[in-house]
Amino acid sequence: MHPAITRLLHRLVALVAPVPPISDALWLPTVAHYPFLAALPLQDQAKLRALAALFLRRKEFAGARGLVITDEMAVAIAAQACLPLLHWGSPRQALSWYDDFVGIVVHPTEALAHRETMDAAGVVHHYNEVLLGEAMEHGPVMLVWPAVQQAGQRAASVVIHEFMHKIDMKAGHANGCPPLPPGFMATRTVREGRRLWRRTWSTVYAQFREQVTMAERFGGEWPWLDAYGASAPGEFFAVACEAYFVDPTRFKQEFPTLTPLLDAFFHPAP
Repeated sequence: MHPAITRLLHRLVALVAPVPPISDALWLPTVAHYPFLAALPLQDQAKLRALAALFLRRKEFAGARGLVITDEMAVAIAAQACLPLLHWGSPRQALSWYDDFVGIVVHPTEALAHRETMDAAGVVHHYNEVLLGEAMEHGPVMLVWPAVQQAGQRAASVVIHEFMHKIDMKAGHANGCPPLPPGFMATRTVREGRRLWRRTWSTVYAQFREQVTMAERFGGEWPWLDAYGASAPGEFFAVACEAYFVDPTRFKQEFPTLTPLLDAFFHPAP
């Protein structure tokens, strides 16, 4: 049988076969390592475990530069990637948000990406950017393993960050406005819901950028949220969602106008 046909048959079998649960030996240390997972109610932890198991069935992990992906590494990534999906229906329905890609590439250390940009004079500049993660539109997700392990520190999770870009990209480019359900926050139309979302986020984003500018140029107080969020609306959305899941109490204090929108988005009404 042709290898391509064999691979297709294996995938079809995987879709209909029962999903093996994640063992206690793998799951319990993962939850214990990340305080924001351990803080979940037991019912949510059980649902997250089922989501992560199906996620592992559907995705393919690859190690870059000789890195060997262990089961522990894969479970740590799956648990964080699935956390935002907890209240979006059945596991298969929820994971449809991630159905535009299969591959997850994990690097042992920081990755370098070659970039180029054109200035106002039309001169093209080439440079290298240090990356801890990257989500490609309709393509794989790249993660740096040490950054994955450090999730929870400074209200950060590189896994949640990159998978937020994937969710954002379901509406097109990662611009900070993901697809919103009809009736979002009691709005009458999808267009009205998007206007509400953009108006609220753009106001907070402008305030955040101003705070970062004041800190950089005039020695003002640095914001609690990662200053990288000031680089673009899409990055602000991803950074904010990291903090929302990792430290929800502090996030609510810092961003009282964004919290209701994220609550409505990630905990939609039945």
